[in-house]
Amino acid sequence: MKGTITKRSIDALQAPAKGEVVLWDSALKGFGLRVRPSGEKTFITCYRPNGGGRGQPYRKFVIGGYGSPWTPEQARKKAEAVLLEVRNGGDPAAVKRELRSAETVADLAERFLSDHVEAKRKSRTAAEYKRLIYKNILPEIGSVPIHQLSPKQVDRLHQRMKGTPYQANRVLAVLGSMLTKAEGWGLRPLNTNPCARIERFPEKARERMLSASELAALSVAIDEYPSPIVRAALKLLVFSGARLREILTLKWTMVNFERGEARLQDSKTGQKTIHLPPPAIAILSELPREAGNPYVLPGQKANSHLVNLEKPWRAIRAKAGLDDVRLHDLRHCFASIAASSGMALPIIGKLLGHTQSATTQRYAHISADPLKLAAANIAERIEKAMSIEK
Repeated sequence: MKGTITKRSIDALQAPAKGEVVLWDSALKGFGLRVRPSGEKTFITCYRPNGGGRGQPYRKFVIGGYGSPWTPEQARKKAEAVLLEVRNGGDPAAVKRELRSAETVADLAERFLSDHVEAKRKSRTAAEYKRLIYKNILPEIGSVPIHQLSPKQVDRLHQRMKGTPYQANRVLAVLGSMLTKAEGWGLRPLNTNPCARIERFPEKARERMLSASELAALSVAIDEYPSPIVRAALKLLVFSGARLREILTLKWTMVNFERGEARLQDSKTGQKTIHLPPPAIAILSELPREAGNPYVLPGQKANSHLVNLEKPWRAIRAKAGLDDVRLHDLRHCFASIAASSGMALPIIGKLLGHTQSATTQRYAHISADPLKLAAANIAERIEKAMSIEK
């Protein structure tokens, strides 16, 4: 059937009882409107690929449904663009079919987790990546083809999490890492990572330092807690500046009493030595060893370690009047006292097991105090020397 494709001619078309009817446009060869028994009307374009040679089979390019949102004028312009691409050697239908079968963000996530995260990241880090991906990323953009993901879509995901800025920035970082891998795997053009263009939310640093009186109150509350294992765990955190998991999973075989240190084969930053000062060594010396259990701080199950300090910690900090102090703040306390004592930042970084100097730099404002004191002492001595009567 041939005729001019207009709104009037389209509206006049009746649905066939079976099969389909196509109204081919008399002005633009290859442009047509397909009508099916359901009454559905769809604009299409038919062509031969590779410049339209007779030896090539016909290809059908579906433009879209009439009125949703395609008008005859819009569909005609699209058909002209498709046919121009064909004359230039293109195959729009094949390209469209390839795009439909392209890998999605969900496909990328599975490959990213199996080939990269699980193979190259620690188990706790891998678990956090999975949580962020399955909880935040995939529900929003999992069905989006990788090559089509835009800065606008990423920014929308980021903005929806503005109520939790730290979490939003972590999600952005994980997604950015996924898309960098996609570029390396040839799934996106190089240097097109949309996450690179998204401004991160400001994160307010929270570093709670403890005063001398607060440390004294904390000491009393710890000593009054009934469990000797909990008491030992908290004091080891205070005296070593170690991370919570490093203390909870500490084994007797790691501890060298003579050298005053514990050597970890694996930590958040790889192999690490925890330096144990005399108060920490004294605590360890007084701890009984549970037969058959390799851990310094045994848990409730056989041959296990202590797994949770949060509940006893909440009770202890409440008793000490320190409800805003987190367990991790004990590590900050260790570092801040070191900095305020005039200790060099690289030394503090070594004690804490930092692999990046920028991580230790947060304590620079504290370490400035002893410098001011030193400058004042020097100036005082100069002033005295200059005031001596000649």
